[in-house]
Amino acid sequence: MTSHVRPRKRSLLVQLLAGALLAAFLTAAPAGAAEAPVDGAKDAALTDPIPGKPITSGLGLEVEELAQLPKSEPLPGPVEDNRLIRHNRINYLTQFPDGSGRLAVPDQNGTLYSLAKDGSGQHPYLDLYKEFSSAFYASRGLGTGFGYVAFDPDFKHNGRFYTVHTEKPELTSAKPDFDQPSGNGFHGIVTEWTADDPRAATFSGTHRELLRIGFNGQVHGIQQIGFDPTAKPGDKDHGLLYIAVGDGGKGSTTGDPQNRAIPHGKLLRIDPRGDNSANGAYGIPPGNPFVGESGTLGEIYAIGMRDPHRFSWDPRTHRMYLAHIGEHAIESVYEVKAGDNYGWSEREGAFTFDKTTTDPCAKIRPLPADDAKNGYTYPVAAYDHDPPADWDCKSDVGRGISGGYVYRGHDLHGLQGKYLFGDIVDGRLLYTDAADMRRAKPGAEQRLARMYSLMVYDAKSGKRVSMRELAGDERVDLRFGQDADGELYLLSKANGKIWKVTGTRRFASCDTDGTTLTNVMGSENWAPVTPSKWRFTDGQAVMTEPGVARPGPRRPFEYAVLTAGPAFRNVRIDAEVRIDTPVDIDNRDVIVVFGHESDTKFGYAHLSQDNTIYPHNGIFTVDDADRLRVEDQWDGVTGAPPAISDEAWHKVTVVRCGETGETAAYMDGSRYPLMTAVSARPGDGRIGFGSFDNAGRLRGLKVSGTS
Repeated sequence: MTSHVRPRKRSLLVQLLAGALLAAFLTAAPAGAAEAPVDGAKDAALTDPIPGKPITSGLGLEVEELAQLPKSEPLPGPVEDNRLIRHNRINYLTQFPDGSGRLAVPDQNGTLYSLAKDGSGQHPYLDLYKEFSSAFYASRGLGTGFGYVAFDPDFKHNGRFYTVHTEKPELTSAKPDFDQPSGNGFHGIVTEWTADDPRAATFSGTHRELLRIGFNGQVHGIQQIGFDPTAKPGDKDHGLLYIAVGDGGKGSTTGDPQNRAIPHGKLLRIDPRGDNSANGAYGIPPGNPFVGESGTLGEIYAIGMRDPHRFSWDPRTHRMYLAHIGEHAIESVYEVKAGDNYGWSEREGAFTFDKTTTDPCAKIRPLPADDAKNGYTYPVAAYDHDPPADWDCKSDVGRGISGGYVYRGHDLHGLQGKYLFGDIVDGRLLYTDAADMRRAKPGAEQRLARMYSLMVYDAKSGKRVSMRELAGDERVDLRFGQDADGELYLLSKANGKIWKVTGTRRFASCDTDGTTLTNVMGSENWAPVTPSKWRFTDGQAVMTEPGVARPGPRRPFEYAVLTAGPAFRNVRIDAEVRIDTPVDIDNRDVIVVFGHESDTKFGYAHLSQDNTIYPHNGIFTVDDADRLRVEDQWDGVTGAPPAISDEAWHKVTVVRCGETGETAAYMDGSRYPLMTAVSARPGDGRIGFGSFDNAGRLRGLKVSGTS
């Protein structure tokens, strides 16, 4: 045995990044790769169209509360949907492009707020309800009210900006420029505003209506408007306004998103300074892809959308990305190019959407073999709804993508070049690598970028939290914002708060540089539960036969504790492990013990080929009671991907931070943890190796940490 204090070395983050950099860009399971369905065959339906879960990145965002904007109510009342009863309905954050540094935040209930970058000085800049009170409507439909604001790139000099709001037809005499064939229950209006003084604290000036679209339903109206921030003066895209128009909630039955004579279910691009549109209020750019085609609106840039929620551009590559909310199962990210057709409502993501079946569980099907003839463009990233096992296929599972940005700022280490987004409802934060989001040619195998989950830390307390905890509500209503420097913000309607993302943190990144133990595989350094079941030979700890259940709390049957060296508070365990039990036995496992204080007080990482039952393939604690599963990956049905599914040797790294209880388990040199957990039992303890009722072995053990 050797035990010594070693000099400080690279952090775990650096070591893991360097050790597995080449594994960063692996191909995900192809979407829609199953055989084409037989017409009417229910068994062709896909209940889990995108298998697997986002990869646990081990990266967390540090967020600091910036401001809470005033409480507001949807107007006019009464409210017809309880989901509209929020603290307020803030839905976006941007920066006034005038050099002042002040931020702009619209509240769907009618007010555009201005506030300083430190969150102070918040006050109403413009009240849309006051301007349009005779017709303004925000009390039915999650997207109604003051939807969005976009500033002209030259706002600093011309004072122009643009808004979207909704009105009720019976409350106005104005007629839509475009009707929805099934009827107009709501109007979506794009308005141009011109400030007398762009630097003024409160708006004073004029406005004019650019475009009015009728929608049958109160959902999926005009979601976003915006200018390409990567286009410079003189570029053909400079000063052109993009408008994301939903299908009005009728796309699955009417085919409107494929009807090129109407704007519904389309991305439009117009010139606010032109006048060659049908209403004369804006121009149609000659470079639009369908200009001059018979029966097609020249305003259209791309078609085939249900609910195009948010779009943004990568400042470095100039690529445009669109986050698209699905109908039944698929939340998608598309790379947008002129003339694209995303297939709705014939397609949902990269799958057939079966409109003919009355079976709600048979809506999603594989693509047909001859799909290339349709010319649809499919997502570059997507996730499915992963409904619970008892889902009836009728109710809303509660999923909806909230689009974000490719990060090109300077403050957030580890996020460079990553497209950050999340889920509106549960507030999960996700990312893909922009370089991994690549379009497939029509007819080619569809490929989705790998998707990763992000953690959240409260910057002040240092504690890991969830967006649900920060929002104080199960429904977060998550939105993203970005300032002129490319730095990121998170918003929640639930409590009307804004958080700035101030930094990043690697999970379980505590200091494990200190005492290092190697060459400790002699029997004198180990204390097995049952010595007769163990051999310590040839540098290996071999558990030769399964253990048996013992009195007391439910816990691993057989293990050996390393008695050499100190009890560690922060510890990193590196080793190779093998399960000797034949692979045809499905409950094969080995465990890595950490924080061992006694036979009824310790933690362990369970490494198994089965991830479908509670006791397997997870991180657990034993605290004078039956083992308790504590890792983040378990959702009540499945856990992390199986850790070991063969009889080969596998590298394992377990890091346990005794002060915080953070624990991470890595397999086979991956820089991404397979399992992460926060234990309620911080403190000092020893490490060990064992199993419940299998045979296995350990070699190449290295332990380092602080005590």
